[in-house]
Amino acid sequence: MTEKVLSALRELRAGSFLNMLELVLLVFAGIFAVPGCQKYDQLIEKDQVCQQKWSDLDADLQRRSELVPNLVATVKASANYEQSTLTKITEARASATSIKLSGDDFSDPAKMKAFEDAQAKLSAGAIGRLLVSNENYPKLQANGQFTDLMKQLEGTENRILRARQQYNESVKDYNSELGKIRGAAVNKATGQPFKPRVYFAAAPESTAAPKVSF
Repeated sequence: MTEKVLSALRELRAGSFLNMLELVLLVFAGIFAVPGCQKYDQLIEKDQVCQQKWSDLDADLQRRSELVPNLVATVKASANYEQSTLTKITEARASATSIKLSGDDFSDPAKMKAFEDAQAKLSAGAIGRLLVSNENYPKLQANGQFTDLMKQLEGTENRILRARQQYNESVKDYNSELGKIRGAAVNKATGQPFKPRVYFAAAPESTAAPKVSF
């Protein structure tokens, strides 16, 4: 009878030890899990900031795209302007609006480069040539509607430049957080849902807003 009691006491002690060990493990798991959840939330938030900044940039690009048809129509109505220049502007606009980025595209350097090149052709290429050569057409310079459109385009180019800078700042913040030890560990533990974003690095000539000269 005594042996049975001793055996029961030993089992009780062993069970208590296991329960205590489980409790300690749970406590430690909780200690490490809370910072991990916080880091995951931080990555989510910074990724959302990147998306918001890109949406701001996309809105400015859309605004410019909507101004271009008005510009072409105004030039056609105001002067016997070089048809080849207007054709190039129209083609460049079509190329710039045909490329849309989403999802994993922001982690693909090739797709980002194609987007940047298309935007550069419209910004510093086609529109830039129009602004430089408009002095040859006094009638065009005197058109108030044309002047207003050029000022709007110039303002839009400045907003686009600033939006690019803000997007790149958010990408730097996000990529830095993702590259840290805890960020990388959380990303790996959660199945790597976060991917580094590619910076917007437009062609050097496209970063300067076209100059309006009359």
